[in-house]
Amino acid sequence: MIRFMSFSSGSCGNCYYLSSDGPEGHKGLLVDAGVSLRRMKAVLLSRGLDFNAFSDVLVTHDHLDHIRHLGALCKRLGKPVHAMPELHRALAYHTFTAPYISGCRQDLVEGEWNEVAGAHVRYFEVPHDATRTVGYAILLDGHKFVIMTDIGSMTEEALRFASLADTVVIESNYDMDMLMGGPYPHELKMRICTGNGHLSNDACAAAIRRFYHDGLRNLFLCHLSENNNTPDLALASARRALDELGVPAGEVQLRALPRQVPSPLFIL
Repeated sequence: MIRFMSFSSGSCGNCYYLSSDGPEGHKGLLVDAGVSLRRMKAVLLSRGLDFNAFSDVLVTHDHLDHIRHLGALCKRLGKPVHAMPELHRALAYHTFTAPYISGCRQDLVEGEWNEVAGAHVRYFEVPHDATRTVGYAILLDGHKFVIMTDIGSMTEEALRFASLADTVVIESNYDMDMLMGGPYPHELKMRICTGNGHLSNDACAAAIRRFYHDGLRNLFLCHLSENNNTPDLALASARRALDELGVPAGEVQLRALPRQVPSPLFIL
């Protein structure tokens, strides 16, 4: 049984949980640590779990909404933190992680499947204005899971991994009309929408049209903007893409992950 949950998904904080009850003894892992340990513990306890429900952490990049509580997690729990070497070098000097990350550092090997907590993990780079940003493909007890958040524009490599996945978590950050008509200054709007910031609903839908395949069973939209998007808009855009491909309603579980509250614990 594969389980997935979002603690929070958006600029207020990002943290995701993935686990399996399979025969390989996988204890679960976190992707990013942008929410407090107190909140993690409360949510896990509410789902019948505790801090022992995960043994390792993957990091996508060094923006604060993804690593704000990573240092505290290292200090208190001492769990291994896996990331590409260049990102680890940045974390070693980051105010929020520098004092505690070194004892937890685990470098991922580029272009290879790395064993992490009983799963096999491979990272792929995506465009975003951080030190370096990656998505992850995770093979877990026969389930193929891909997560790509904070991705300014889609890449062929990301599409390739998604086209093989049972579950895809993909950014659907903003509606272009809301962004352009909204109160953000011009510089921030350009930072968001010019290929190195975030993925729009339309760009997410275009990616879905390209990576959809018969084996896709779960599609989660993540990192929705509070000011430039709504769950209804993001879901409608993704649903139109599936409709155009002739995918019947219900064949793919389509959900928008909430920003400031935890999602349900999904069984994939």
